[in-house]
Amino acid sequence: MFLGLDLGTSGLRALLVNDAGAPVASEAESYEVSHPHAGWSEQDPGHWTEALDNAISRLKASHAAELSAVRGIGVSGHMHGATLLDDDGKVIRPCILWNDTRSFEEAAQFDALSGVRDLSGNIVFPGFTAPKLLWVAKHEPEAFARIAKVLLPAAYLNYHLTGDYFADMSDSAGTSWLDVGGREWSADLLAAGGMTAGQMPRLVEGSEVGGLLRSDLAQAWGMSANVQVVGGAGDNAAAACGVGAMREGQGFVSLGTSGVLLTGRDGYAPLPASAVHTFCHAVPGQWYQMGVILAATDSLNWLSRVTGAKPAELSGELGDAIQGPERLRFLPYLSGERTPHNDSHIRGAFLNLGVESDRKAMTQAVMEGVAFALRDCAEAIGQTGAELGGLLAIGGGTASRFWVETIATTLGLPLDLPEAGDFGAALGAARLAMVGTGEGAVEEIMTRPTVAHTIEPREDLRPAYEEAYQAFRGSYPAIKSLG
Repeated sequence: MFLGLDLGTSGLRALLVNDAGAPVASEAESYEVSHPHAGWSEQDPGHWTEALDNAISRLKASHAAELSAVRGIGVSGHMHGATLLDDDGKVIRPCILWNDTRSFEEAAQFDALSGVRDLSGNIVFPGFTAPKLLWVAKHEPEAFARIAKVLLPAAYLNYHLTGDYFADMSDSAGTSWLDVGGREWSADLLAAGGMTAGQMPRLVEGSEVGGLLRSDLAQAWGMSANVQVVGGAGDNAAAACGVGAMREGQGFVSLGTSGVLLTGRDGYAPLPASAVHTFCHAVPGQWYQMGVILAATDSLNWLSRVTGAKPAELSGELGDAIQGPERLRFLPYLSGERTPHNDSHIRGAFLNLGVESDRKAMTQAVMEGVAFALRDCAEAIGQTGAELGGLLAIGGGTASRFWVETIATTLGLPLDLPEAGDFGAALGAARLAMVGTGEGAVEEIMTRPTVAHTIEPREDLRPAYEEAYQAFRGSYPAIKSLG
């Protein structure tokens, strides 16, 4: 048996899988995000370990035999978070999360330094880890002076599990301290950020064993004394492992709280100016690129809160088949935007509102705005030379066939919907544990799920959606000029 842990922003999930990679049981535990000031987003790492203990306790109660047979553990975590530890391994302050925007000035300053983009392969976004530490150095100097280690959320969970400081390449690539092409900490980037190599965890590949489960945890959880913990992965790399998006031409569109368009790459081909993320993959010798939009299903959730109708009710009013784009236009920049704009200040908008505009039209405009923003991501990724194809559609938003068909038509690409099942980040983390403990090679373990059906682009409507997309594309600079 193998255990995959998915440390998400709003909760932790523990998934048991057998030696065939099939899910056996899972438990989940939720926790809150703290917003002490506008633009701030923090969590107490103690809530993560408490959630883990609760989830494992329930698994032990229901599946003690399976839990006792666990050979390996992999952790997936939300990226970019800054968890600061002192000399005793104690947390200094709450973890600053990926969606915290307080360090936008520090990000711009760090991004402007010579060589930063060349080494890191990416724009320095406000959500990345390095600018967070520059902010702490400026605004909380006493806390900064106590820092012995900086751990990403997944690496902190690795530390809790093993007592060792280690992190994988895919997660570390989102710090702006990693030489992403060389897959090692960059002395130049660390020095530019006021950090040292000694404050960083040891680097391992995601499918490489980093340490053994602590004996006290093994005893409490009813596990053996030699359970191995692998490097794990950042959440999107783990999701890619879960759906077999490992190599060139293998990718997915994810309609979750945020939206992601990701493709595996067989080589390192960064293009930072495009605001495409170029990160190490969770297995050796591979990279991946992705465009990220900050509000995908979150846009529909926002409309749900405003209208008082549940998201499923809003979606249901549209039916399953698209009929052509809505004149009403929505810009989904509710929390700023990453790809391709790198703009933490821009905010969303409805355009072309009229007395005839109703809830149904607003819902369609929201879905189309998200689809057009994902097309922006596709255009940016295309500039790197990547070929998009073989895309799976995953995430909660794919329950709406209307939304998936809108995206397929906007991208001009078929989207494969997998059969109902468990193939997210927790499965990807468990698969990394399988590879790391010798259960099989990457090619054998990181397989693609069975496709239930394929949503083809509506060729008859593509010209209309292309015209609507071009209008959407021209709206960002106009809205920005008004801000």
